[in-house]
Amino acid sequence: MTNLSVWLPVATTVLMLLTYEVTQFFMSRRNPTAISRTAHARLREQWFEAISRQTNSEILAAQALRNSMMSATMMASTTVLGLMGTVTLAAPSLNATFGHAANGLPQLNPKMLIELALLALLFSSLVASAMSIRYYSHASFIGSLPVGSPERQRWMPIGLAYVSRAGIMYSWALRHLILVAPLLASLLHPLAGPPVSAAVVALLYTLDRFDQSLQQK
Repeated sequence: MTNLSVWLPVATTVLMLLTYEVTQFFMSRRNPTAISRTAHARLREQWFEAISRQTNSEILAAQALRNSMMSATMMASTTVLGLMGTVTLAAPSLNATFGHAANGLPQLNPKMLIELALLALLFSSLVASAMSIRYYSHASFIGSLPVGSPERQRWMPIGLAYVSRAGIMYSWALRHLILVAPLLASLLHPLAGPPVSAAVVALLYTLDRFDQSLQQK
C-alpha cells in the first residue's frame, strides 16, 4: 500500500471519532437532558438528595457508593493491563523512531500515530477511573454521615458534586476504552479502521441518546 492509501483511512478513523466526541460535547452543553451522560449526572444528584432525606439510609448509601467505586476499580485494573500491553508492543517501534531522530524531529507515520493515540486513550481512561474512585470514596464518607446531622448538611453540596463528577469520570473511562477498538482495527489493517469506527460511533450514538419521554411515564 502507498503512503497515501495508509494515511487516508487512518486519518479518517481518527477524525470520525474526534468529530463525534466534539459534537457530543456541544450537544451536552446545548441540551443536557438529551444526552445520557449529563442526564445520568442529574439522576445521581437527585438520588443523593432523596437518600439524604431518608433516616437510617446511611448504610444503603454507603453500599451503593461502594459498589460504584468497585466498578470503577475494575475499570482501572482493566485499563492498566491494556496500557501495559500497549506499552510493551509499542515501545520497540517508538524507541526506534525517536532514537533515530536524536538529531532532529521524528518522522510521524500512521503506525506511530495509532500507537500514540492508543496510549493517550488508555492513559486518559486510567486517570478518569482513578478520579472516579476518588470522588466515590469521598462521597461514601458524606453519604454515611447521619441524616439530619449538622455535618451532613454542611457537606451536602460537596456530596452532590462528587457523585456527579464520579459518574462523569466513569463514563469517560468507559467510552475511552470503547474508542480503543477502531484504533486496534487500524493496527491490524488501515482499511479496517473506518468501518469499525463507523460501527463504534453508531453504537455510542445509540447509548448517548436519552429518551426523555420514558422519564414522564
